[in-house]
Amino acid sequence: MWVPPDVSPWTPDLFVGLNLLLLAVLYVWGARRAGRRLRSPWSPLRTMAFLAAMLLLGAAYLGPFTTWAHLLFWPHMAQHLIVMMLAAPFIVLSSPVRLAFLNLGASGRRRLVRVLRSPVALVLTNPVVTWILFATVLLGVHVTPVMEWVINDHDAMDFVERPIYLIVSLLFYYPLIGTDLIARRPAPSVRLVSLGLMMIPETGLGMIIHFAPVPLYPTYVEAAALVGVDPMADQKFAGAMMWAIAMVLDGAWMMVAALEWWRDQEALTNRLERDEAREAAAEALAATATGAPPRDPPPS
Repeated sequence: MWVPPDVSPWTPDLFVGLNLLLLAVLYVWGARRAGRRLRSPWSPLRTMAFLAAMLLLGAAYLGPFTTWAHLLFWPHMAQHLIVMMLAAPFIVLSSPVRLAFLNLGASGRRRLVRVLRSPVALVLTNPVVTWILFATVLLGVHVTPVMEWVINDHDAMDFVERPIYLIVSLLFYYPLIGTDLIARRPAPSVRLVSLGLMMIPETGLGMIIHFAPVPLYPTYVEAAALVGVDPMADQKFAGAMMWAIAMVLDGAWMMVAALEWWRDQEALTNRLERDEAREAAAEALAATATGAPPRDPPPS
């Protein structure tokens, strides 16, 4: 499914572009400042993750997708996939809350900690709540009249739908992947299950759209006719994108969570081994001082 650029021209959004550039500059400045405070460089992988997220948001909101999303369904769906399943988790992996904490003064850090420990923050970072929010926004927009309103109202798409999608995606991934500061991080098993369960609304929505026997959105029917595209082909392609690509991306983020779980377990095992070795050394030293036989070393 392709629309030549001359059929649907586009103009980059200067406001969005400047804001993404400003965020990138602020993050890099904050990373350098945090590195000086820590006397060790801020992780370049985190910086790369944030810059990648800004590029992905730029691709979704500055490129032809911005105009095409009002003409065809598949660019609209592509924007969702880029923002919700790529840009948002990359922002989470960049640990922006930790970076802000390191750049704040003492009073600012105390306020940030109070916010993270507040009842509202604890609710909004609960995996059950974030899953419900994510699924409700994803399904609610596409299976209700909200979709027609968004398609026909440029401001609604730019200032209502897009921010909400990004916010709920950040809330969903924030407690599940990465090592950012959080008051209460779920158990690794809960993180994996939450990421896996997200396939249900994503693939379910994709299947509903793909297998629908009639066009679901009248506005896209009219717009597709203007650019010479079969609206049912456009709709089926959009549904297939959400169905297939979402499963692949979900699987990738589950692998990230599994790797973090393995690293946590490895660190815990190493710490326990060090503690046991210190205890054995202390007992051996005490036995030497008292003349008693030392305890046998633990099996390796």
